[in-house]
Amino acid sequence: MNGLMVVPRPALFLEPARLAAHLDLDLVLAVETFQHTGSFKFRPAYHVAANVPNPHVIAASSGNFGQAIASACRIFGKRCTVVMPDTSAQVKVDAVREYGGAVDLIDLRVKSRAARIRELADQHPDAYIASAYDDWLVIQGNATLGRELAGADPPFDAVVVPVGGGGLSAGVITGLEEAGSRTRVFGAEPLNGNDAAASLRAGRLIANEREPDTIADGARTISVGQRNWPVLQRGLSTIFEIPEDAIVQAVQLLFSFANLKAEPTGALSLAALLAAPPALQGKRVCCVVTGGNVDPSVYRALLGS
Repeated sequence: MNGLMVVPRPALFLEPARLAAHLDLDLVLAVETFQHTGSFKFRPAYHVAANVPNPHVIAASSGNFGQAIASACRIFGKRCTVVMPDTSAQVKVDAVREYGGAVDLIDLRVKSRAARIRELADQHPDAYIASAYDDWLVIQGNATLGRELAGADPPFDAVVVPVGGGGLSAGVITGLEEAGSRTRVFGAEPLNGNDAAASLRAGRLIANEREPDTIADGARTISVGQRNWPVLQRGLSTIFEIPEDAIVQAVQLLFSFANLKAEPTGALSLAALLAAPPALQGKRVCCVVTGGNVDPSVYRALLGS
């Protein structure tokens, strides 16, 4: 089959009756675990690979964007190099390689992702350096999900979106705005890495001092992106700060009550309903479940917690 026929899939909308009853909410899940490469990241990665003329794309990733950009580059006949921490889940490292990407593992105690990216950029001047979140092409790729959410009937009162670097939340806000939707957008961020929430309160960007220690590996970012920040400022109603135990509980609830495997980052939006339900009580709420790429041993441990 011609690889160009592989395009981003629309989100799967589920109305999990048992989970909604358990939480006493009018709840819909927008599920991206069945997206190509197992997470929403295929949307922005495809948009990047399709729109840059460069023959080589270099990116840093904990795993999901790495898999997605490797897959998208293969579709468009481009080379791909992904800088990953040597602590990344093995299932994600293996997947990047299986999709045709070259993996560049680094020890974050010795060198940051940004520093390694700068080195590779100097070595490969013909390459496009793709940020997993701080890139207009990424934001526009994620806006496709926002437009899908805007088309829900009946419409959502609120959408809850995980926040790491802010690429998805900025994209969802942009897509909803483009569609003329009045749906409110809420962020969900690990309490252990709450730079976005702190920034929103302060009215200026505040960075984490170091990569956060959270089970939600997709949210281990130092700061939200410069391009995302003004979008998040105007478009996020608030950001819920989620403790680690609530993230684990959300993973378990998605498995037990919705028969859905989600990685911890993907479960952040549901965890927000456990941590701060009064703000969303009585509303039609959509939680974006962003991905399901989790190491089997980690997942077994989460379910057994």
